[in-house]
Amino acid sequence: MPSLSGAVVLVTGANGGIGTQFVHQVLARGADKVYASARRPRDWKDERIVPLPLDVTDATSIRSAAAAASDVTVLVNNAGASVSSAGILTQTDEEIRANMETNFFGPVFLAREFAPILSARPGSVIVDIHSVLSWLAVSGIYSASKAALWSATNALRLELAPSGVHVVGVHVGYVDTPMAAGAPGPKIQPADLVAAVLDAVEAGEYEVLADEGSVKVKAGLSAPIDVLYPQLRLPVEG
Repeated sequence: MPSLSGAVVLVTGANGGIGTQFVHQVLARGADKVYASARRPRDWKDERIVPLPLDVTDATSIRSAAAAASDVTVLVNNAGASVSSAGILTQTDEEIRANMETNFFGPVFLAREFAPILSARPGSVIVDIHSVLSWLAVSGIYSASKAALWSATNALRLELAPSGVHVVGVHVGYVDTPMAAGAPGPKIQPADLVAAVLDAVEAGEYEVLADEGSVKVKAGLSAPIDVLYPQLRLPVEG
């Protein structure tokens, strides 16, 4: 089973609420070092935490991060673009591209860059933070980008398994962070989410359904499409 004891962890989006919890909780579970990455990394005042500049949408930045963090054994793809309530037909070119660059291309290119590093250390781990919206297309390009990441995570899991790299996909609804401040409904606490993810990592699990909503939506994926999307049953106007 993968272990966080003695691990060297890289967390993307480390300055945010979820990222900060990853940094603190992996250390609490015995990690030796954490690369806390962000576009503008902050000072953590802890010698075990290495601030690392990283823009997940920039290929040069990704390569530089891999060169600087060549001892990583756990990669946490946490950085993500914010949820939008608009649909794909009304989102701008910039919004569509930004979501795909951050939520899909970034994690995939990071995994590709770090794959040789992780493969050289059997028992290494990649954690991809998806969303329940990867299974529920109600947030336009955000949902589409997370669905693409879910598929890529499954592909990475198959490709990296022979090298002993364990890949974990995480599905969760709203998390109580500034990004979801205006969202309605229940929200999971960042600390609870991260604890569930790290429990799954250490148990050797492949997938985390972090809240009731994620469990419910996944269970409904085999139902007819108009059960998952009851709005399709509404009469067409005109």
